Amino acid sequence: MDHIGANLPEFKQEKSRKTERGEIMVYFRIKLNASREKDGLKPLTMGRIGMLLQGIPTEDLYFLKSVCKQAQHFSKKFWWEINPKNHDGKQFGK
Repeated sequence: MDHIGANLPEFKQEKSRKTERGEIMVYFRIKLNASREKDGLKPLTMGRIGMLLQGIPTEDLYFLKSVCKQAQHFSKKFWWEINPKNHDGKQFGK
């Protein structure tokens, strides 16, 4: 005997939890963990990435992604850019 939910269409659809911001966070995690693995450091988790990027708006994350892609060392550029001391009160991405 089938479960009653098997015959109801609204229960068959699983809601996707993917978000635009989440996809960018996964991108940063993969790129940063590749260089961390070479250095013998523990990999960053999604929770840690979330805490690092917490105050940065999503549109600025796209800017950060493009700046880091163009840099010779992705990881170095990422850590320099997210450090607020390096921007002297300037808005991120401006």
